[in-house]
Amino acid sequence: MEERVVLQVDGVGFVRGGRTILDGIGMRVHAGEHWALIGSNGAGKSTILSMLGAVVHPTRGTVEVLGRRLGRVDLRELRGLIGHVNPRHEVRSPLTVRDVVLTGATGTTERMMRWEPTEEQERRADELIQLLGMHDLADAVWPVLSQGERGRALIARALLPDPHLLLLDEPSTGLDIAAREHLLDRIDGLRAQHPDLASVLVTHHLEELPATTTHAMLLRDGRIVAQGAADDVLTSELISETLDYPLELTRTDGRWAVRTARNWG
Repeated sequence: MEERVVLQVDGVGFVRGGRTILDGIGMRVHAGEHWALIGSNGAGKSTILSMLGAVVHPTRGTVEVLGRRLGRVDLRELRGLIGHVNPRHEVRSPLTVRDVVLTGATGTTERMMRWEPTEEQERRADELIQLLGMHDLADAVWPVLSQGERGRALIARALLPDPHLLLLDEPSTGLDIAAREHLLDRIDGLRAQHPDLASVLVTHHLEELPATTTHAMLLRDGRIVAQGAADDVLTSELISETLDYPLELTRTDGRWAVRTARNWG
């Protein structure tokens, strides 16, 4: 039996200010698959992620998220089924890690006035804080957290409503190597513990791909260069074409590394 389709994108184009940002985009994501969108700055990765997160609509084509087509669905209801991790998430108050995670229940950046979490929500928040390796920081306030700690807290926040889809927008932004590796280890861990969860991660650094990445889409100038199983798509030839530079790609213990092709120049 075919696995459940979480995302279905057909013939999508997106135009902004008279400029074509995306053209002819199509993809299908099943439950349990973990996709990476890869391309240089301006390739259209974040625009696709915004559509998958029901933030923007395509100019043409169709986008179906969890069986619901954009333009025919209550967006607030749909967004409640999607966990969206944005490292630029703003928290203006000195909330604790636990409070930040609990805002995932309301979809807000602050604790809502006169709102109190249920016992089940509190229990799940504590479970996710533990899963993301932040048990000792549950009561730490947002301003004192490192960028890596904030990233893990935001993943826990996104998972609180038990979403079917997790969107990660360059989650390693601003992290040093140790913090990046810690975060990627945690992403691999949560994927193992939530086998039906589908995810889409945006990056332009192949070293930032978790080992559990199953599929990839390569983008250049708003068009697809290649897509499919990670081992078929993440090759030296296709990456070089996508980024318009001769690159050599290797994979060791599930992780990718890239360097200038040795025979270049």
